[in-house]
This record gives sequence, C-alpha cells and structure tokens, in this order.
Amino acid sequence: MDSRYFLAVSLCFLFFFPDLSLSSLRVPKWLGEKETEGSLLRLNKGASSVTFDPTRVTQLSWKPRAFLYKGFLSGEECDHLIILAKDKLEISMVADNESGKSIMSEVRTSSGMFLQKAQDEIVAGIEARIAAWTFLPVENGESMQILHYENGQKYEPHFDYFHDKANQELGGHRVATVLMYLSNVEKGGETIFPNSESKMSQPKGDDMSDCAKNGYAVKPEKGDALLFFSLHPDATTDSNSLHGSCPVIEGEKWSATKWIHVRSFERSATRSENGDCTDENANCIKWAAAGECKKNPIYMVGSEGLPGFCRKSCGACSS
Repeated sequence: MDSRYFLAVSLCFLFFFPDLSLSSLRVPKWLGEKETEGSLLRLNKGASSVTFDPTRVTQLSWKPRAFLYKGFLSGEECDHLIILAKDKLEISMVADNESGKSIMSEVRTSSGMFLQKAQDEIVAGIEARIAAWTFLPVENGESMQILHYENGQKYEPHFDYFHDKANQELGGHRVATVLMYLSNVEKGGETIFPNSESKMSQPKGDDMSDCAKNGYAVKPEKGDALLFFSLHPDATTDSNSLHGSCPVIEGEKWSATKWIHVRSFERSATRSENGDCTDENANCIKWAAAGECKKNPIYMVGSEGLPGFCRKSCGACSS
C-alpha cells in the first residue's frame, strides 16, 4: 500500500476525531523505499483505545465502494461471537419492500440472531473498531447480527438500503455494511457483487463456486471484514451495491453483520426517559402480530437502559 494513503487516513482520523490522541504512529517509507517498521495506528480516548492498521485494507471496487480488511478480528474474537449466538439462532427474515415488515422468504435461508450493543467488552471493542474504520459513529449502527449458513443455504442478491418508508424512519437509509467472516468455508459461501465494475477482471480459480463467477466475489476467511457502501457520497442509493451470499457447498459459514445508518439508530435521551407506554413506529401492531416481539426483542421490546420501539404492541409496559 502506498504510504501516502496511510498518511491521508491518519489525517482523516485527526479531522473526524479531534478529541482523540495518536499514541503510536509509525509512518512507513514512501513507495519504492524499504519499509522497516509497521503502520499501526492507535487512538486513545480516555481509558480506552482503538487500534487500526490501514495497511491491511485493500480497495476491491469503486462501483460499488468496497474494501477488505485482512485480519480485522482475531480468532478469539470470532469464536467468542459464535459462542454468544450459537444457542439463540432463529430462521432469518427479510424486509417486505412494501410494508417494511419482516417476513420469511426462500431468498434468505440462513439462521441468525442479534446481539445487544456493547453486550460485553469484546463486542464493544469491535463496535468501536468499526466506527474508527468507517468514520461513522457507533450510535448510527444497528445491533450486530450473527448469521449461520449450513450446506446449501444462501442469501440471494439484494440491497441493504430500504425500499419502504417505514424502515427509514429510524436512522434513515443504511449507508454502509461491515460484514465480518467468523469462519473459513471449504467451498462456496462467497459474498458476490453482481453489478460490480470489477466482476469481469477478477480471476476465478477452482476454489470458487459457480455462483461466485456471476460477479465480483469475496471468499470468506476467518477474521477478515468486508466494508461496502450502499449509498453514493451524495446520499443517493447505489444500485451497484447489489450483493448476495452464495450457497455453502462444503462446510459451514459464520458471519457477523453491522449495518450503519446515515443518522443515529438510537432513540434520544429525552425519548428513552419518557415513561409513556407507546409504540413509536406505525408498523408495530403488524410486526407484533407477526411474532417480531420474540424474533427481534432488542428493537421491539428493548434491552437494559434502552426501551424498545414497540413496547405497547408487545405488552411490555402498562397502558
């Protein structure tokens, strides 16, 4: 990687995070010169720190904007996320384009669950690292979703931005997605971008599935993280961000997804302190009738210190 890119990233950190201090910044030699030291960037804020290494990031595509961070998670972090989710998996749902309601579909055949934000120190640390990499605040992110794909399971190509208005009420569109691979997959399970400008130029080896040959493909490798943007810099939706998960052919696939919105995805302090028993989304009654109170309790009912948005329809408070 050209160290001028590294320097630009470092300056961006100082611009976007003026209250953060750089405790360790070892700038590599200019391109063509021998590099003798690493390029680790450590950001300190109070007692906590976030480590980011831009030399591990590779640009995959500009249409859509997609980047791969090698070794974003440690093996221990990957295993920890799987352990948190393993006994709590449910059939994955998709959002209906008209109503925004979560529905079952053959388009998506995995199983998954949502963690709580900052559920423990490891989860909180990963969320902070995502914010540092993307330059997007922690509060703009949804709770992390852990997904499990078994043999033959897949997710057909889709967009992460919303087609319905209901899902845009909280936080607006999803602007970016960080997809973290928690396991290796023997064959299949690639993330594919059918509309990517780089799909024709990418060499496809025998280790790629037939599905992966239909677009630009990213092979799951434990610890790697894929960042792609669903919106253009002018906030219009990017149709090139169409993506999917190829069927698993051999082995199994574990992944963790963090969706990040253009605005805060958390209710404001004034709203969270309001003890009224109300629904804060027009679709709460429909979602509750569809079983979302149990399937998506963090959003619907809430967690400790963060009341849900459909507490009335879920019967989680007194009228």
